Amino acid sequence: MQVAFRAPLPYAFSWCTDYTPGDAKLEGEHYQRKVVRRNRRQVIFEDIEEGPHGWYWATHDVELQPPDRWHMESSGNHVQVVADYQLTTLPDGRTQLDLWWRRRPGLLEFTARPKAEAERSSTRGWQRFARALEQDYRKSRARS
Repeated sequence: MQVAFRAPLPYAFSWCTDYTPGDAKLEGEHYQRKVVRRNRRQVIFEDIEEGPHGWYWATHDVELQPPDRWHMESSGNHVQVVADYQLTTLPDGRTQLDLWWRRRPGLLEFTARPKAEAERSSTRGWQRFARALEQDYRKSRARS
């Protein structure tokens, strides 16, 4: 998956790796997020959401690799995910995010969404994040 941001790479890295409880709203989702630990090199957070087949819970361990990448390993009751994120500088001060991920069944029996549907959902979420990131970047420049 790829998405471009109208913001420079350092800003995009900081924004994308600043995991907060407000991320669900930006993404257009309904999960609840709790940040468990955060330091210069690692963020651990948990997401929980009620769905049609019960609760969906996952813990995410993110290894920050400044200035331009991060790695995430997620374990949940329905799905496990390993993801790698890479930022690249584009012309005109833009930044591109490339995301590679693999998923496998979690701890409970569960029928996962088809791969194409999961990819569409992830792309939509990151497009919404892009709009929010760009809006925040414009506001930060206006204050300067």
